[in-house]
Amino acid sequence: MIATVLPLQVFEAPETWRTVDFISDLHLQENETATFEVWQAYMQNTTADAVFILGDLFEVWVGDDAADQHVFLQKCAAVLKACASKRQVAFMRGNRDFLVGSAFLNKCHVLDLQDPTVLNFASQKWLLSHGDAGCLGDKDYQSFRQVVRQAHWQEDFLAKTLTERESIARQLRSQSEILKKNSSAVYADVADEWSTQMLQEAGATCLVHGHTHRPALHSLSEAPLMQRYVLSDWDAASIRPRAEVLRWHVEGKVERIKLLS
Repeated sequence: MIATVLPLQVFEAPETWRTVDFISDLHLQENETATFEVWQAYMQNTTADAVFILGDLFEVWVGDDAADQHVFLQKCAAVLKACASKRQVAFMRGNRDFLVGSAFLNKCHVLDLQDPTVLNFASQKWLLSHGDAGCLGDKDYQSFRQVVRQAHWQEDFLAKTLTERESIARQLRSQSEILKKNSSAVYADVADEWSTQMLQEAGATCLVHGHTHRPALHSLSEAPLMQRYVLSDWDAASIRPRAEVLRWHVEGKVERIKLLS
């Protein structure tokens, strides 16, 4: 049996909403401007009533005070705030940016989402998650996640100087890249048993998540119908550029909008 995380945060969509967008895993960073520019244009031009960002908007986040020191993060904040002035913008922390604080989100007028959250829209209940908690096969990551998501670990880390925190983040990123290059292992996917149990506990029909960078629609059961939508990552500078939005219409239609060809 998988440990429950209930009670869940529940978000009731206003009756006036017609479309909701979901994005995740943009991994925005200063030295990769192409993806930022695509995201900025999307946030300025989307016609959706709401944008739900389901984690890893940023490649790394070492504390809200970093946004006061780095022009790039200030640009990101300006994009969020401008979009939030026209529609609902909601943010859920991912495995890269789990240290984003409520102070930063409040300044940007962005709704702070728990992981997971139930969204009631279009006469349905969808369960929203970043997805990393469901990768049960990655034992090492789950152990790491359990440590860094504890309040005392985060308090100790944020008590360090900004320079120290950025140095630690670079070291962790370097170690992660080395492991990727030296490993032939297939990365764990979100487990079906985790997805099914979470949907059952939430009374939801569909799970939407990112994290795995494997965009797809998975059928979990037919009676009752349960599905799992996986969001795309974004990388405008890649040989095969990616930037995709999952859009849910009030009539029930779900479409994937590719911003890059």
